[in-house]
Amino acid sequence: MRPADNPQVSHTPKRSRLQALWVNVRKASKPLIDSGLALLPIVLVIGFFQIFVLRQPIPNLGQMLWGAVLVLLGLALFVRGLEMALFPIGEEMAHDFVRKGNLWWLLLFAFTLGFGTTVAEPALIAISQEAARVAASGQVIADSVAARNSYATGLRLTVALAVGIALVVGVFRILKGWPVQYLVIGGYLGVVVMTIFAPPEIIGIAYDSGGVTTSTVTVPLVAALGIGLANSIRGRDSLIDGFGVIAFAALTPIIFVMAYGMLF
Repeated sequence: MRPADNPQVSHTPKRSRLQALWVNVRKASKPLIDSGLALLPIVLVIGFFQIFVLRQPIPNLGQMLWGAVLVLLGLALFVRGLEMALFPIGEEMAHDFVRKGNLWWLLLFAFTLGFGTTVAEPALIAISQEAARVAASGQVIADSVAARNSYATGLRLTVALAVGIALVVGVFRILKGWPVQYLVIGGYLGVVVMTIFAPPEIIGIAYDSGGVTTSTVTVPLVAALGIGLANSIRGRDSLIDGFGVIAFAALTPIIFVMAYGMLF
């Protein structure tokens, strides 16, 4: 019998190609599915309150659906980019600096990484501009473009400096094996004391700055640095010692921004 006359021989390559195509489609669609599942609770909550509580039609439904599609695609691409680039490069550079064996280069890298990623953080840029606008309207600063830009820039640089120092403390903690909880508790006790003496108009901005700092750009690289560093040092556990660096990145901006408000 010729191979073309044998159904098993003729259909097997085609079936294999279809199976391979299906596997590739599933792998490619997994980030979209995961992002959709992450966004689904938000969509359900908004839809429920809009339809059943407010009892009003969703305004600009077409525009909102198109925006939701863009958010879904952007979130899927962002997560995939983290997996492909930011996490591996952060861990690899931590390994390389440990193999190099120079503490000062490692600390300098941690500081510049924290400073650079924070300056580029979109959430921080937005909140610093809004803080400058509110400060100008409340007559804390002069209501001019130059004064608002100066205030926003000073706020951004203060927060970036705080995160840079936070990463230096976090890296030093991993190297020494210090428990993270004592440093965090001591830091927040300092925050409570400073809140008593800080100007009232800066306290809210200070507390919010810690949250906006630990956002899309900063967190992946900071987490990757801590985990890679813990994996590179004998006797360190990546779960116990690798995490906790982000806690310092969220804590120190509160202290520095309140100090900024007290001094300037």
